[in-house]
Amino acid sequence: MQIAMIGMGKMGGNMAARLLRAGHQLVAFARNQDSVRALVAQGAQGGNDLADVVGKLKQPRAVWVMVPSGDPTEEVLKGLADLLQPGDTIIDGGNANYKDSIRRATWLGELGIDFLDVGTSGGIWGLENGYSLMIGGDQAAVDRLGPIFASLAPAANRGWGRVGPSGAGHFVKMIHNGIEYGMMQAFAEGFEILRAKESFSLDLHRIAEIWQHGSVVRSWLLDLTAAALADDQELKGVEGWVADSGEGRWTIFESIDLDVPAPVISLALQMRFISRQEESYAAKLLAAMRAQFGGHSIRTKVD
Repeated sequence: MQIAMIGMGKMGGNMAARLLRAGHQLVAFARNQDSVRALVAQGAQGGNDLADVVGKLKQPRAVWVMVPSGDPTEEVLKGLADLLQPGDTIIDGGNANYKDSIRRATWLGELGIDFLDVGTSGGIWGLENGYSLMIGGDQAAVDRLGPIFASLAPAANRGWGRVGPSGAGHFVKMIHNGIEYGMMQAFAEGFEILRAKESFSLDLHRIAEIWQHGSVVRSWLLDLTAAALADDQELKGVEGWVADSGEGRWTIFESIDLDVPAPVISLALQMRFISRQEESYAAKLLAAMRAQFGGHSIRTKVD
């Protein structure tokens, strides 16, 4: 099948390369022309701009968008909406807010353009292992583009599928990422407790390797943890500063709206906030309050 890929970050580039390996015809466009040239060397056609990309596609056209959520996605979709025709399909494989995806599906549907929101998981390893694809939108559009999804997934019959109407794909991916926050935090805390038991001189990498086989907690995240610990268990070159890309926050907002308790995911997000503080004012105030009511000593900061 023929498809265009717009936006060539690391994941988008790997997805495009996987499609080329599977024999699909690809038209690629990104602001970073180096990534486009790399795909052209693998057999893709390069596009100079959105109009050039659309002009190289046969009808009905399919365009996969992989750009940052928010304004960048909105800008690209508006540009495509002016160029595409009824019967064409836009796929948003980024981490958009599902409410935006519902709105975009309605707006594009009025123009006769199908819109699929595809929650995509797999990271930098997806090129070799395949991607998990959570698809929202019209079933007919999903069926029509099934060969594309089957080529990107770990196998033709697993790892991908339609999960519901427009918005559902990005909603499911949002919850997926919220769960990921909690799992990562649990591993991080567990290994810190192991490290703190100095009298045992525990080999954290060895423990991770043991857990990888037969253990209840075996998982891809554990595999990645073992890889991170392989060279340096003290993680000397790593700063304990953890970003969040938004999905964890959106998951918690949704839990509040739905009156569903989510203490683990909520606390995992809060721990990421803590990791970014050079100094905690709240902790300083706690120390000051203890001194006020109990006369407890305060550790003073030396400049």
